[in-house]
Amino acid sequence: MDNKLACPICTMTDILEAAEVHECATCGHEWAKELQLEEDVAVVKDANGNPLHDGDSVTVIKDLKVKGSSVTLKAGTKIKGIRVVDGDHDVDCKVDGMGVMLKAKFLKKA
Repeated sequence: MDNKLACPICTMTDILEAAEVHECATCGHEWAKELQLEEDVAVVKDANGNPLHDGDSVTVIKDLKVKGSSVTLKAGTKIKGIRVVDGDHDVDCKVDGMGVMLKAKFLKKA
């Protein structure tokens, strides 16, 4: 195995793999493989350090000009139902019916 898994309980690396779970050969602890995959994903955080998830509501903390448009998002604008995405801009959302990609550092969780 390329990346050594460690048991979350005893931190030993003697891991047995089954179809849906990992099992520690030392202490016998079992955990789902999906849990290990979620830990590898980068967490997107807002301006205050709170983690953002799909479906959260956020508030814009400063005026932002929208590229390709004459629209400016004003500070205090509340955005509902965001979607966290990979890439340069962390958040995909709709504001007044217009699809917008924003950076999380300009948002705070509402």
